[in-house]
Amino acid sequence: MRTSQLLIPTLREDPGEAETVSHRLMLRAGMIRKVAAGVYTYLPVGLRVIRKVENIIREEMNRAGAQELLMPIASPAELWRETGRWDFYGKELFRLKDRHERDFCLGPTHEEVITDLIRREVRSYRQLPLNCYQIQTKFRDEIRPRFGLMRGREFIMKDAYSFDKDEEDAKLSYQKMYDAYTRIFTRCGLTFRAVEADTGIIGGTSSHEFMVLAETGEETIVYSDEGSYAANVERAEVRPPTDTPTEAPQPLRKVPTPDARTVEEVTALLKTTPQRLVKTLLYKAPHETVAVLVRGDHEANEVKLKKLLGVTELELAGPETVAAITGAPVGFAGPIGLRQTRILADHAVKAMRNFVVGGNEGGTHYVDANWDRDFQVAQFADLRNARAGDPSPCGGGRLRVARGIEVGHVFMLGTKYSKAMGATFLDPQGQERLAVMGCYGIGVGRTGAAAIEQHHDAKGIIWPVPIAPFHVHLLPLSQSAQVSEAAGLLYELLIRSGVEVLWDDRNERAGVKFNDADLIGVPFQVVIGDKGLAQGIVELKQRRTGEVTRLPPDKLLEQVKALLLQHLTVS
Repeated sequence: MRTSQLLIPTLREDPGEAETVSHRLMLRAGMIRKVAAGVYTYLPVGLRVIRKVENIIREEMNRAGAQELLMPIASPAELWRETGRWDFYGKELFRLKDRHERDFCLGPTHEEVITDLIRREVRSYRQLPLNCYQIQTKFRDEIRPRFGLMRGREFIMKDAYSFDKDEEDAKLSYQKMYDAYTRIFTRCGLTFRAVEADTGIIGGTSSHEFMVLAETGEETIVYSDEGSYAANVERAEVRPPTDTPTEAPQPLRKVPTPDARTVEEVTALLKTTPQRLVKTLLYKAPHETVAVLVRGDHEANEVKLKKLLGVTELELAGPETVAAITGAPVGFAGPIGLRQTRILADHAVKAMRNFVVGGNEGGTHYVDANWDRDFQVAQFADLRNARAGDPSPCGGGRLRVARGIEVGHVFMLGTKYSKAMGATFLDPQGQERLAVMGCYGIGVGRTGAAAIEQHHDAKGIIWPVPIAPFHVHLLPLSQSAQVSEAAGLLYELLIRSGVEVLWDDRNERAGVKFNDADLIGVPFQVVIGDKGLAQGIVELKQRRTGEVTRLPPDKLLEQVKALLLQHLTVS
């Protein structure tokens, strides 16, 4: 492809709208352009990356025995009402009416549509197992779309759905997809971890997220420095403390703490530490408001609290609710004297003695409080976020923390959707059974963006070879007859040999071409200049390492093919 004929509007300056590295570089490299908040056009170079990721996904899904189909973007509300998700999904669901005033939505995911298909077409256990996938546009009306392709309202997704006759076979299907995802992200050139995750709005019994490790990731993951345990922070387990408190209880005292509301302000005023303070957080669930106690240096985990309460909706109580229940403004709530409010506490609180809590009165706190003497805890549970240094919940070792970008998610759904929609089959005895399901998603555009977050430098993108828009960037440094002829011959030679080439044939200064080449991030740059040709050589530069090899033009193809073979070999 000649640059002069390619729609690739590169930018010299960083766009003001860009918030992340991938967003900034994809705009600057002429890969995407914004149409509306969270909605983008993929320009030719960006689309080439998308197609590379799709092809890897398709190859590995087919290799794992999945079958490709294509479901409609729009689906009728009736299907969603069968599972209860028409109301449960909330405002993220793009809803519309047809000319007959019938309700439809634009699919954010396709569990309902695929389950409807299978319940109509699968009658016998002999038709199972079955795994169907698609690569298609999805829509979610994000309240705050941001970060370019990381969190959009319209995005490309691979979603697969497995159907099995029993739980044992479903686990095998799940493992096949887990292994396929491992191969996909390895082939994309990404450093990643599969972590235990919450099932969220999709539901089911268990799930794993595939996280690309990057400092700019918006997700926090924890992993053990010994063994294989890894989970996102919402799911990560925290073992109860094993130490038994030996401090003797001290008399409870109420002390003035004027204008001290935060943990930092209170501990500074009382000359203590956050580890000696217990925060009291009030949460509103659908049918009750509960008080949740966590140590001052810990953060409450709302996902764990939802599971404990058996609810799907939860929010921190507002100032009016806090005042009505505790009699105090926000910042001074405490467990002592609470009436008709269930108190839940994190395991770490159980190991504490003589701690500070809010006084349920403006400008006051209690000092030397003890839970077994001064108030009643209805239940102790794991209610906080794991953090670096915590003991690993599986075996020895300590937890470490990293940032990650979720690019894939696999779910064990069980019979949640098949039961709601009546997706049954006849077993060998002629008995009707519910299909056991799994679902498996990959964000295609997000995978490309995550690759940039992980592979870039101050000059621009450094594409992993398997998903790079081109293999070679041909950079003639002049418009002389000698250089133009050599560039044309090399271009034709590489193209005929199956090498994907971007030929910068513009009449631009060498510095402009080098800057654009580094920005776009094609893995291998071939520099052709008059001085080099006079010496019988061209330069082959590797974008990632900066390593330059000087070689005769007739040896270039051999060297490029060897490098591509090294990076593109499929295991």
